[in-house]
Formats: sequence, structure tokens, C-alpha cells
Amino acid sequence: MNMKHILLSLLISMTIISCKNSEKIDTQKVDTELDELFSLMQGSFNSEKQSISDSTYYNISLHMYPIWEDKGNFLYVEQALNVMQNRPYRQRIYEVKRVNDSIFSSSIYTIEADSLWIGKWKTPKAFDSIRPADVILKQGCEVLLQRMGKNHFKGKTGDTTCASSLRGASYARSEVEIFENKVLSWDRGFDEKGNYVWGAENGGYIFEKIE
Repeated sequence: MNMKHILLSLLISMTIISCKNSEKIDTQKVDTELDELFSLMQGSFNSEKQSISDSTYYNISLHMYPIWEDKGNFLYVEQALNVMQNRPYRQRIYEVKRVNDSIFSSSIYTIEADSLWIGKWKTPKAFDSIRPADVILKQGCEVLLQRMGKNHFKGKTGDTTCASSLRGASYARSEVEIFENKVLSWDRGFDEKGNYVWGAENGGYIFEKIE
């Protein structure tokens, strides 16, 4: 092998190493952003301050805690009137993933016999007794989110993709904004003609993180 071929081989090797290192950096960046979103969603929140300043909003508790930590980014989510936390009106499991370079998704699952899981956000290891395969995906109800800046994500469901029969609705629509110390969530139901039938009328609920 002459000197020209040796130099060419060295150049190719250096290019391959550089590309691999670049891929590692990009992967690390992806994981960092996903971890940031997942971390921001965790904790206990309520809308007490909003309910005091505007009586059209209830004081709602929101608990989101990680489960199945060795299987991905899953959260058990429980919502209730703050004074009736033993009777939640919503129990879900969220799965948080990256879709592409700029979009993340929060898929939503329902749980069978959900009354058995009330308050289990306090002991998330309890969910080790079931598997991700045991919960039911709500098709078309995933929230797609974009990173707006450090500790700030914003997104929504498809306009008409999330089927709902609650109070005469045909579909539900959710808009979400996530910050370091609060979550804004606006859930509304619409009939088949696009008429509003349920949900907050003037804007989303402001759930502030409880330290």
C-alpha cells in the first residue's frame, strides 16, 4: 500500500469516528430533552389559586408519578376535586416518547378496574403487578408537544381525533402547556357539528406544582 492509500484510509477512519461521535452527541441531546419533559410532568399539582381568583374554576388536584421505570417513560395520572381525592374522576396512564426531531407525544391509556388504583400515586411500585400490555390505548387522544424553550413545552391533541361520548360530545380536544412549576390544561368536548358541550369556557386550568 503506497502513502496515498494510507492517507486515504486514515481520512476515511477519522470521518467514521467523527460521525459516530456526532451521533452520540445527537442521541444525548434527544435523551436530555425527553428527560426534561418527563421530569416537568412529574409531581402533585392543584388549581387552588385559580379557583380563588375565578369562581368558575374548581380546585382540582392533579397527581402524576412515574411507574414501570425500567420499561420507558410512563406516568400514573389521577385527577379529582381537591376535597374529594378519594373519588377521582380521571385515572390514566401516560406514555411520553419522542416522535421526531422536534415533536414529542404523550399517549393516553385507560386502566381496567381503575377503582383499585385510587391513591396509588403514593406507592407507584404497586403498578409492577400489571404490565403495559394490560392497559388500553385511547386511539387518537395523544397530545403532540413541541419544546418552546428551556422547561417549556406546548401541544395539543388532533382537533377531532379523540372520540368522546361524555355529555353528548362526539369528540374531545385538549391543549396543554408545561412549565417548570405549573401545567396548563384545557379539555373541551364538542358535538358532531362542532358545538361546544363541556369543559372550561374561558381558558384552561392552571395547575401549580405543590412543593
